Amino acid sequence: MNKRQLLILWLIAIALGGAVAYLKFGQPQATATSTTARPFGQTVLESFPATEVAAIDIQGVGKAANLVKKDGKWIVPQRDDYPANVTTVNEFIRTLEELKVTQGIQAGPSLAARFGLDETAATAEKRGLTVTFKNATGDELAKVSIDRRVAAENPASPYGGAPNGRYVRNHKDSNSIYRVNESFGSLSDDPKRWLADGFVQVEKIKTIAVTQPDKDDVAWKLTRETEDAAFTLVGAAAGETLDTTATDPLKSLFSYARFDDVIPVANTAERIQPTGKCTATIETVEGFTYTLTFTPLKPAATPLPTPDPANPTPPATDNFALTVAVAAELPKERKKAEDEKPEDAKTKDAAFTERLKTLTERLEKEKAFVGRTFEVSKYTVDALLKERTALLKKDAPAATPPAVGTPQPGTPPTATPPIEVVTPPIAIPPMPEEEPKPAQEEPAKTPAEPTKAPTEPATAPAEPAKTPAEPAKAPAEPAKTPAEPTKAPTEPATAPAEPAKTTEEPAKAPAEPATAPAEPAKATNEPAKAPEELTKVPEEPAKATTEPAKATDGPVKAPEEPSKAPAEQ
Repeated sequence: MNKRQLLILWLIAIALGGAVAYLKFGQPQATATSTTARPFGQTVLESFPATEVAAIDIQGVGKAANLVKKDGKWIVPQRDDYPANVTTVNEFIRTLEELKVTQGIQAGPSLAARFGLDETAATAEKRGLTVTFKNATGDELAKVSIDRRVAAENPASPYGGAPNGRYVRNHKDSNSIYRVNESFGSLSDDPKRWLADGFVQVEKIKTIAVTQPDKDDVAWKLTRETEDAAFTLVGAAAGETLDTTATDPLKSLFSYARFDDVIPVANTAERIQPTGKCTATIETVEGFTYTLTFTPLKPAATPLPTPDPANPTPPATDNFALTVAVAAELPKERKKAEDEKPEDAKTKDAAFTERLKTLTERLEKEKAFVGRTFEVSKYTVDALLKERTALLKKDAPAATPPAVGTPQPGTPPTATPPIEVVTPPIAIPPMPEEEPKPAQEEPAKTPAEPTKAPTEPATAPAEPAKTPAEPAKAPAEPAKTPAEPTKAPTEPATAPAEPAKTTEEPAKAPAEPATAPAEPAKATNEPAKAPEELTKVPEEPAKATTEPAKATDGPVKAPEEPSKAPAEQ
């Protein structure tokens, strides 16, 4: 046998093994599928007379909801025959009538707990909900069990999967359980989930009056003339101003109100607190008058599904019990203006007739709420629980006196007056070579006053040389050459009131000879005038002479300009 023949034999053996495996493992599944009463694509209920349904019982774990059709309307007997939500009931019946099988599973009642369809189970996860449909005479039309678990399309997703169906058991099929694509989102065994959700609709409020708890005295009353005006406080005292942020929400009070449940008359005594009752009277612009009485409820009497051993007290509730009384005086005719045009009158009459029809229907609908006790949340009546002081503007706190120099809010800034600082005169210490000289506020205007020494060696004298009344006498002897030049003081020394006395030692001459004046000044018989400004500081120091000044035979002539002499003689 060659390799080719051996290969062919192996292929034949593999094909035969696959056929045997298919027949062995595939045939039981096909048999199981074919043994269910309802195959894929058919309805779960073979024949369901939806039009004959007059009662629906929904049983869960410890709860049950009953729906009854009375005089052509669905009601909830457990809530004193309160109207049921007709849309929700009819949609549930239609959905069950058209419910189709997406997968049939052969399983008897012993396996029902695996799918959450065991009627004897004590937990909601294993029991599910059992729904029984009956006709007007009480005969059973159909009975199904629907599990509470919703299968997810993608359980591995972190966001969860979209619900894609439930398991359903038709009690007429003893060995079949079906999977369907319907999720039954509105199905519940709680009676309050089937109640009609309509409630009073208050519009265009004109006045609101609220009494004090357990009293008939009015705590506060608000009123306004038109629906667009702001509220005013009736009986406001001097200085009381309404806070619009607290009163404006009252304009839409109960416009979109909802209730949580209806409390049966037999249970009101055990549910409602004996104290804390208040009454609110609301009048509208269109003639409606609502009288609302609300009282706090007692803590929930039903224990938690998994009570906390450390806190066995039932949880408190913030809900209120609310009763409604409604009346209306609707106008029969429209008030017409004197200058109204015929075409405008026709349009306004049609609008008035339509509005009157709407108000009449609302009045008849809201009269059904009279005599009922509703359970509402605290949010619904929270605006009516406010005290009178909560509606008023709060007084501004006393202002703290600002610090000196701090500008007041709302006032323009003012210029701060300048601060005057008086600096005392600085005393200049005397030179080491000289004795301290007395200070003088103003320079003496006498000709005998010597010139002030500048900070640096001056090229010009502190004051121009004053022409003497008589010609100056020639010096007897030439001035001796000083050993050192005169040191200039740091600041100009204040001149003494009297001319300085001649020292015993000869005046020290500068290192270089003084520069000669351009032209000698002519002598005059009148004394020289005092300069208008103080002596200017020279830019360069005077050059000292190396030779002593020569004596002159005649009188010295005064120069035209101030001679550049040394600071001191």
